[in-house]
Amino acid sequence: MLPQAVARLAPGGRLAVLSFHSLEDRIVKRFMRALAQPALPRDLPIRASEMPQAALRILTRPVRAGAAERAANPRARSAVLRVAERTDVPFDLASLARIEPDAWRS
Repeated sequence: MLPQAVARLAPGGRLAVLSFHSLEDRIVKRFMRALAQPALPRDLPIRASEMPQAALRILTRPVRAGAAERAANPRARSAVLRVAERTDVPFDLASLARIEPDAWRS
């Protein structure tokens, strides 16, 4: 579902994902991180101006419920919100082939 959501976003569109379980949050975190990094080997010499752009830009750190919210709603204690913005880089589902699904699913 996450790859399809990113594919449907227009450039500048924002993806907000609210997860309620640590395993769900791990999948979302790894997926967003994978799309926020350019697809290059780390040891490849390249100029900064030649560096490819990433498909997503992470906007916030994980947002968790505050003490007042947890007191009013105890089930909110496990909720985590992550937000990313789509960049102008062309993106389609075929470009996800560079990301191994097991890397962000498990």
